[in-house]
Amino acid sequence: MKKIDFSLIMLAMIAFLSSCGQKPKGEDAEVSEAKEVQEVSTAAMSYGVNSAVSSVTWIGSKPTGKHNGTIGISEGKIKVEGDNIVGGKIVIDMTTVENEDLKSDEESYGKLIGHLKSPDFFDVENHPVAEFVITGAEAFDPSKAVVVKEEFDSEYKPASASDHIVDNPTHKISGNLTLRGTTLGISFPAKVTMQDGKITASAKFNIDRTLWDVKYGDEASVVDKAKDKFIYNTVNVGFEIEAAKSEVL
Repeated sequence: MKKIDFSLIMLAMIAFLSSCGQKPKGEDAEVSEAKEVQEVSTAAMSYGVNSAVSSVTWIGSKPTGKHNGTIGISEGKIKVEGDNIVGGKIVIDMTTVENEDLKSDEESYGKLIGHLKSPDFFDVENHPVAEFVITGAEAFDPSKAVVVKEEFDSEYKPASASDHIVDNPTHKISGNLTLRGTTLGISFPAKVTMQDGKITASAKFNIDRTLWDVKYGDEASVVDKAKDKFIYNTVNVGFEIEAAKSEVL
C-alpha cells in the first residue's frame, strides 16, 4: 500500500476552503444572453408611459471625476395581469442625452454631449433609440442580491451596487436591453407601486458599458495608459417611470 502524504492532503483542503471563502466577483446587474419574449395575454391591461415625467439617469466615472445626466424616454407600454407585470417595452431616445454637471460651462457641456453622441459612445446617428423589453418580474428577494464588482480604487470610483440601489425594492425586473445594436438580458431590483390606475417604478443598478460595445477609454487597457486617463466600465444607471391606463392619461 502506498504511503499517503498527509501534508499534501492538508494543503489541498486549505486551498479548497480558502477558495470557498473568497468573495466572488461579478457584475452588479445580472447580464445574460437575450431572453425569449413571451406572448402576452390579450387580457392583460396596458399602461402607457408618461414620457414627460419618465427618464433614464446615468453617472459615468473616471479616477479624476464624474459626469451625470439623463436620457429621455419617448414612449412605452407596461402590461399587467392582476397585480403582476407580465410584459412591456420602453423606448429610450438616445438623441436626448443630457449632462447636468457642466450646464454652466457651455463649451465643456457642448464637447461632452457631442462626444457622447459620437461613435465613441452611443453613436446616435446610427442608433438613435435604445429599447428595454420586459421579459419578467418577480418579488425581490434580498438573499439573492447580485455580487458587487470590485473596482480600481480612486476618489471617484463608481458607486457599488450596494450603495447605488433604490430604497426598499419590491421587484426584480428582467428584460432585454438593446443599445448600439447589441441586445442582452439584464435583471435588476426596482421599487414598483400600482394604485389608482397608475404605475410608478424606480430603479438604480450598475452595468458594464463595454458589453454593449461602448468601449471608449475601456479600463481593460489600463496597463497601457496612465491610471487617471481611463473611464470606468461600470456605469451607474437608474430610471423613473410613470405609467397609467389609457383612460387615465
